[in-house]
Formats: sequence, structure tokens, C-alpha cells
Amino acid sequence: MAGENQQLNESVVIRSLRRFRDRYFPNSRTVFKDDSKPVEDAGEEPQPGFLDSLPVDIQFQIMTFLSPSDICRLGASSQYWRAMVRDPLLWRYFLLRDMPHWPSIDHLSMPQLDAPLISEDETVDDREEGEDKGMEAKFDYMSEYLKGCPSCRQRWLPSRPAYEVVTSFLQSLVPSSEPRYAMFGPGMEQLDVSLVTRLMHAPDVLPVSGTPHRQINGIGSGISYLFNNQHRFNILTLYSTNRAERERARVQQQSIGNKLFILVGTDDSGHPIYSPAPQVQQVCQVVDGFIYVANAEPGKAMSSVGEGESEVAQIRAVLNSAGGSAPRPLLVLSCVSREESEATTLQAAPRRNRARCRTPCVDMAKRLGLPQLANPWMVQDTVAESLSGLLDGISWLLRCSGVKL
Repeated sequence: MAGENQQLNESVVIRSLRRFRDRYFPNSRTVFKDDSKPVEDAGEEPQPGFLDSLPVDIQFQIMTFLSPSDICRLGASSQYWRAMVRDPLLWRYFLLRDMPHWPSIDHLSMPQLDAPLISEDETVDDREEGEDKGMEAKFDYMSEYLKGCPSCRQRWLPSRPAYEVVTSFLQSLVPSSEPRYAMFGPGMEQLDVSLVTRLMHAPDVLPVSGTPHRQINGIGSGISYLFNNQHRFNILTLYSTNRAERERARVQQQSIGNKLFILVGTDDSGHPIYSPAPQVQQVCQVVDGFIYVANAEPGKAMSSVGEGESEVAQIRAVLNSAGGSAPRPLLVLSCVSREESEATTLQAAPRRNRARCRTPCVDMAKRLGLPQLANPWMVQDTVAESLSGLLDGISWLLRCSGVKL
């Protein structure tokens, strides 16, 4: 997911931590084992403990087994650890290591991967512990990690005020309009397991609440589902071709024309510009949001640079055709057909490469140009066969549409 110039090996982090400790905590290597030693005066510096005196490489290995929350707690235990856990190279290492394993990312938590990279000479060794002046010019990888890590951002979400909970309960008693979403994308047509078919036959995940009688702009009424057995919403599927053409192209591994979009030209950079077909434009103007099903399987997703540029251009065309003043939310289901078994994954690759069985959600966001969008967006890892991850994405989409869950 990161280029070779972004890779950060463990030796660089250990060297940075060692340089900082040797400069600002030269006495941390000394361990006082004599319990009969008199207690220091109030003016003397506290003596280091056993953990503080361990070699830096062992301290680093210990931190690699801790969760982000545990590392923050470790930093609150002493002045020494407060300084050590704030090393930007340490958190950059964690960021590059863990991002491929994150199951989701959104417009609020997307790390700024294009930030200036910190060299070995631009570490905490250049600032005095306890002062933040030197950190202002550096990129705060710790904040970026804690902002993007799914477990951290869920834990640190602000709690809902009591009045909002009461209001949400009262609103649930009043019938509300049914949100409608348009679903499209190559993942609907290229995968071996049909996400749409599984969705229609999974009452334990999303029960089908019926097919509305009304027609949406002459294309179809879509299918209504029930989220948490309470909230109805409608999904209108937009296929680029008919079923026979899709099946033939999937078996023969061939690309086919897309009837949803019209190529109108290229921009100054040579990138394609698309316009939705007239019937698709009508749909875009009435739906409350969009679900883009991306193919996240390795070797199939974005087989060419041109195909990736087409995906970006088609997403922008749909969002630009949406009616209303408020930007419509975009949920990207980064989808694979099946979840590989743990045994197969362990045999295929070591732990650090296990995410390669699918395109990481952070890479998917970059590939589709989502950070440049003004619309709220989210990328959610999804498995078509088990529908794993789908409910998390639908929950986010409903919240963006004003549904109180």
C-alpha cells in the first residue's frame, strides 16, 4: 500500500529511540536493586525502574505487542515513557504496519499519507522532552494513527447527550420517509459470488421488507430492506449490462461496454470525462446516497490504469448529477467473493502480508480518488458470500441520511 520510499523498518525506529534516550535520559540504563537504599529527596530525580532500563530494542518489541490504547497508558506511567511513546517514527511505523489491516476508513479518519516523510535526522532527538515547539514543524503520526484506527475512533466517539437519546426515541415513533440508495460498480458484476443475490436471500442479515409498488423514474422500484428490524431503506441496483452479457464477460474475463455512462471526452490531463445516461441522471437526482461496489480481489481489481481512471470519473459523474444542495454520502463496499480461511492465509503469507489477499480499504480510497471528494464517504471491507462488513457500512449510510439508530 505504500511505496518503497514510505517503508520504515524496525532498525530506523530503534535507532531513533536509542538516540533520544541516550541524549535526554542517560541514567535510564542504571537499575537500583538495593531495596535498603534511602528514599531520594524531593528535589532529586526519580530513579528508573526495571522496564526503563531494558535495551531499547526490547522496549520497542514490547510496544509492538501493545494496542494503541495500551501504548497511550504506558506513556502516562512516567516522564520517560511519555517522551518515548511520542516518537513520530514509532507511530509512522505503526501506521504503515497496521493500515492494510483496517476494515474501514472514511472521510474523517483517512490518514494524510501525502504528508512530508520524516527522515532519521528529524526525530524526537531534535527537541527537548516536554516541549512541543519542535513538534509543530513535524507531522503528527500519532494523531493520524489514533484518528484512523477503527478501534480507537469507535472508542473515542463522543457520547450522545440525554436529550438527543430522548429525541431519537420520539422520532422512532413517527413514520419517516424511506431512504433510497443507488447501488452500482464493477464488484456487482465481476465477482464469482453475486452480492445482490446474497443480499436478497439473507434474512438473518438484512430482511427484505418488500418491493415498493412505485417506479423510480422508469428504471425500477428497487428492493426495500429492514435494518435492525426497524429502519426501512431501499436499494436500487444499476447494472451496466444485462445478465447474459455480464455472465459471458465474467466467464471469458472480458470487458464490456457500460450502458450507465457516456464518454464525453477527456480533461487537460487526458483523464476520461463521463456523463450518466439520461435515465441514470434521473435516479441520481432523487436518491439519498450511493453505494459503490468495488472489486477488491487481487489481480482483478483495476487491471489497468485506464480502468482505474474510469472508475474515478464515473463516481464523480454520479455524485455531480445528484440533486439538492447537500452532498450525497457515498458508501464504497470493497468487496471480495469469499473470506479465505485462516489456515490458508497463514500458509500463503506471513502475518505482515496477510492483507494482500484483498485490496486494503485505505488503498481503495486512494485508488478511487475519494480524499479529493467534497462528499462524505466511507470504504468498508465486505465479503459477498457471508455479507461480512455490510451492516457496518449500511449503518454509516443511514446515519448520514439522518436516520437515528
